[in-house]
Amino acid sequence: MLTILGGLILLAVGAGFVGALSGLGGGVFIVPALVIVAHVPMYAAVGASLISVVATSAGASVAFVRDGWTNLRVAMLLECATVTGAVAGAYMAGHVSPWILELLFALVMLQSAYFTIHKSDTEYLPKSDALSEYLRLDGEVPDDEAKPIHYGVRNVPGGSALMLVAGITSGLLGIGSGALKVIAMDYIMHLPLKVSSATSNFMIGVTAGAGALVFLARGAVPAAIAGPVALGVTVGALAGSRVLPHANVRALRTLFVVILVLIAIEMGWRALSGI
Repeated sequence: MLTILGGLILLAVGAGFVGALSGLGGGVFIVPALVIVAHVPMYAAVGASLISVVATSAGASVAFVRDGWTNLRVAMLLECATVTGAVAGAYMAGHVSPWILELLFALVMLQSAYFTIHKSDTEYLPKSDALSEYLRLDGEVPDDEAKPIHYGVRNVPGGSALMLVAGITSGLLGIGSGALKVIAMDYIMHLPLKVSSATSNFMIGVTAGAGALVFLARGAVPAAIAGPVALGVTVGALAGSRVLPHANVRALRTLFVVILVLIAIEMGWRALSGI
């Protein structure tokens, strides 16, 4: 029993560490680690992962909120869409075959790999559109060398639509769907990339928490798995956040793309061989 417990914690530490370095969150790596390495059933792995995402997001987002990078108004507005999607996705997960979940996970891995390769800061605009201005969603980017830089927000309906998809994906697959959230805010709503990433980090825990409640209500989150996983992912994420400032970003990005593609191939193969 102690050997199994130790193995789960080590797996979770590794997933949290890699997730923090990549910016994709530990859930992207803990689900395949539990399914492929620990042979945990897909549904149980999703539930345990959602709990770990809540734990890591709560700790990681504090600094971003404190330093002013998180746009709380945007986060609270978009959470209406992501929480709705997460509850729907978590409910659907109980009625979807494991091989379908594994295939969907493989596709999300490929999407995350694509986003990692093409991740760049799109142009942000100083003025919001009419709806965003009415909702007072604009903000400022902290700047140590000059006064804060003001930015506007655009296309709230388009961003909310993609956030709904991100929530469904989170509830179905036990991940934070951070890549989709950043795409929605960066590419569609034209927020600065650092603000998008910080706001996404804040939102991930709330989204995963909504999905986790559905799994908990069903009794589908085994405490023997969820406890060690949440502890290990949190420790790994904290370690990864300390290493990140000293890491070679280009080398890391290449490594993560390779890992994500390999995970996609493995999960896709498991799904198709299980049909």
